[in-house]
Amino acid sequence: MKSGKFTIFGEKEKQGTYLLFIDLRKPVQIAFGSFRKGVPVPLAAGCYIYLGSALASRPGSEPLARRLMRHASRSGGSRPHPILNDLRRLLQRLDIACPATLPPVEKKLHWHIDYLLERPETSIFHIAILRSPEKLEDGMAAWLEQCPETASPAARLGAQDTRNRTHLLHCSDPETLLARLHTFLPAVMPDCGDHFP
Repeated sequence: MKSGKFTIFGEKEKQGTYLLFIDLRKPVQIAFGSFRKGVPVPLAAGCYIYLGSALASRPGSEPLARRLMRHASRSGGSRPHPILNDLRRLLQRLDIACPATLPPVEKKLHWHIDYLLERPETSIFHIAILRSPEKLEDGMAAWLEQCPETASPAARLGAQDTRNRTHLLHCSDPETLLARLHTFLPAVMPDCGDHFP
């Protein structure tokens, strides 16, 4: 994508909302834990977008850093996503993480997205980070669902804590979607600014 591996919106906050751009190299069927009672969901090869957030009000916490490094890791000592080292350096440079912040030693599968990111056929190739304490997830999910570049493989996938949204979507054109994001964000995140590290 034209902006490299990362796009950053906003400043100062160590919490916020994010989009993972994921490449799935071949079709798979994945059981996402107890989602749909464990019946596997077929996913075509291509790009997927995952919407998540990491918000915390505790002073000194680093929710975005910890969540993003967790996503870029894999369980059981498996090789992490190639973006992990660049992500860690970026988070430190932007003061979202301190130098001592490390990826998890052992990752347990918990969220729907964990089951996709665990697969060797996947790699995170871009992350858009929205540094804001505001709860943007629901509005972002509604916006993503109506974009012509996205399609839902299964209703509510990736959104176990909401009743009416999907947070994991197939994306036919990630470059165009990211360009749309630049237009959409100022409406929900004033003074967001954008940075291309």
